[in-house]
Amino acid sequence: MNSAFNVANVERFSGYADLYDRFRPQPPADLTRILLQYLGSSVADRVVDLGSGTGLFTRIWIGKSREVLGVEPNPDMREVAQAASPSEDQGTIVRYIEGHSADTTLADGSADIVACSQSFHWMDPVTTLAEVNRILRPGGLFATVDCDWPPVITPMAEMIYRETAAKINALERELGTTEPIKRWSKNKHLANINESGYFQYVREICMHHMEMGDAERLVGLLLSQGSVETLLKTGLSEEKLGLEEMRIKCRRIMGDTPSPWYFSYRIRIGVKG
Repeated sequence: MNSAFNVANVERFSGYADLYDRFRPQPPADLTRILLQYLGSSVADRVVDLGSGTGLFTRIWIGKSREVLGVEPNPDMREVAQAASPSEDQGTIVRYIEGHSADTTLADGSADIVACSQSFHWMDPVTTLAEVNRILRPGGLFATVDCDWPPVITPMAEMIYRETAAKINALERELGTTEPIKRWSKNKHLANINESGYFQYVREICMHHMEMGDAERLVGLLLSQGSVETLLKTGLSEEKLGLEEMRIKCRRIMGDTPSPWYFSYRIRIGVKG
């Protein structure tokens, strides 16, 4: 297996795929329209979702690509993705395969679009971009899709989220649970794409996506983070992580009635020459 492949990164997402799929947001639907516009086509032949997780990004391509293929090394994530996705719908074939970002097993030049949704920061950019370049056809697109945390709700709700997240991050540092994993800065995605030399045009765009949420979903968003699940696997309780206190505070200020949340996305795009 490629030396850039980090087993700890994959294992970090084991054991909570159902929860991840339930609480995480879908990417903006307009993103498919933008990428197709850059592709110069109303429909793609093949879209590859690299690090596809539970298929949240994979599924938005149904009806917009003749085939969409999720490449995911974690079996728990693949199982949930396959259960949530039809094998064929609206003229789109949907498949998930085991693979990783430096070795997709796909043929040269076989993809119109390759995207990493909430995943590129877990991948070695050098080996991943080399593989992306190999499987993209000339004129094809690469995109990284990243969501800001927390979503736009209310100042008080967001402060509670940030305070709890900071406590969890401090516990991770104290217990050393981040030591086996490797991640790369999201802030360097655009530079890494540009400096790879594989793309004739590179740019960043920002988008929003609205979904409804309540107090329990805000706690669920934190529970869907690998940092929280890793600490829970060590035997720490939700109370120790501050999640019970967060739940009480959020219910007090938000109630149980869902309200609009706005998820902010940063998308970095590279167009292959």
